[in-house]
Amino acid sequence: MSHAPLGLLFDLDGTLVDTAPDLARATNALRAHHGLDALPFEVIRAQVSNGGSALVTLALGLEATHPEHATARAFLLDSYARDVAAESRLFPGLEPLLATWSQPPRAWGIVTNKPRAYAAPLIEALGLTPGALLCVDDLPVRKPAPEPLWAAAQRLGLSAEQCWYIGDHVRDMQAAQAAGMTAIAVGYGYIDEAEDRHSWRADRWFEHPQDLTAALVDLIASSR
Repeated sequence: MSHAPLGLLFDLDGTLVDTAPDLARATNALRAHHGLDALPFEVIRAQVSNGGSALVTLALGLEATHPEHATARAFLLDSYARDVAAESRLFPGLEPLLATWSQPPRAWGIVTNKPRAYAAPLIEALGLTPGALLCVDDLPVRKPAPEPLWAAAQRLGLSAEQCWYIGDHVRDMQAAQAAGMTAIAVGYGYIDEAEDRHSWRADRWFEHPQDLTAALVDLIASSR
């Protein structure tokens, strides 16, 4: 990895944007609706990257096959949709990275398993302007399939080999590897303590967003 990539593709929740506070609010609203006490924030945070169904299971103990799961999931997502960016923020230290990769020939985008109905308002509220946004409902397949990553790279006018895919989940690394992109894992994301994260076969790890930014800035400087 001696050359800086032309394209940066990010997972959304837990990689680019810290959405856990708003999803925790919605999760605990579901628990309150069922007369249950709030769960600690860190417990919810570890499950955010696994999606709404996982949060329902965490909140109520209802597996996806339970007849009441779908109703509970709809309640949680409705609670979340009322304000997707009340407390969600770009992870500190990523602003200069996005500014640099907003200048041609570089570009950046987002590939997420989040539905567009929540991803698009969140990105707009935060004033982010990705060159490509691929959401879970845009294609018939989702990560870890490589097709969403390929589609995002194509929209940026780049090849897979010119892109890094950056994520906080094993499926992100699997998608990057399948797509032929450099797989970058971030340790600051929503990772369960029980997860053996170093088995993900990432090309490189960054424990802090500032470290990711610094490494990429150094790559640009060294390639001049």
